[in-house]
Amino acid sequence: MASANRLIGLTGGIGTGKTTVSNYLAEKHNLPVLDADVYARQAVAQNSSILQTILARYGDRVKLPDNSLNRSALGEIIFNDPIEKQWLESQIHPFVRERFTQELQCAKSDTIVLAIPLLFEAHLTDMVTEIWVVSCDRASQMARLQQRNGLTSQQAQARIDNQLPLSEKAALADVVLNNDADLKYLYAQVDLALTQI
Repeated sequence: MASANRLIGLTGGIGTGKTTVSNYLAEKHNLPVLDADVYARQAVAQNSSILQTILARYGDRVKLPDNSLNRSALGEIIFNDPIEKQWLESQIHPFVRERFTQELQCAKSDTIVLAIPLLFEAHLTDMVTEIWVVSCDRASQMARLQQRNGLTSQQAQARIDNQLPLSEKAALADVVLNNDADLKYLYAQVDLALTQI
């Protein structure tokens, strides 16, 4: 494992501002950020064995003309069917854990950020020494998600409801970053959290 003293597990709900925080930690504080979303995309890269398994299960409805994964079509399936979501995660989560393990073995920093949207759901809390949850009110979360992903309110609702409730994540956190105000307020909380624990 890494020789880092601090392994910050950065998580939160969909659309709460996790990427904003991880970008700030990377750019302002020069911290290495390992991103679960990047590894999850690698897991389903063109010609990967995991992608072949997904295509074998769902067929052409989740395949784009270039044979890559149609992520929005897959999203429509898994965000409306808990059993299919669980099946997909059982394919991808072990790959993501393995990639984190590989990267942490080569990391050279005292503090490393692991950006993991599904930190609790994927049972990856054992990989970090502290947990930061980015939180905001539900109305802001819905608005950001609809704007960012071009979703209807029903689609946004389904994605939010598919994750562990923010209140439960916040209750399990070492640090809760409130993203209901402006960026200056959010960044001040990040700066403070880095000096603590």
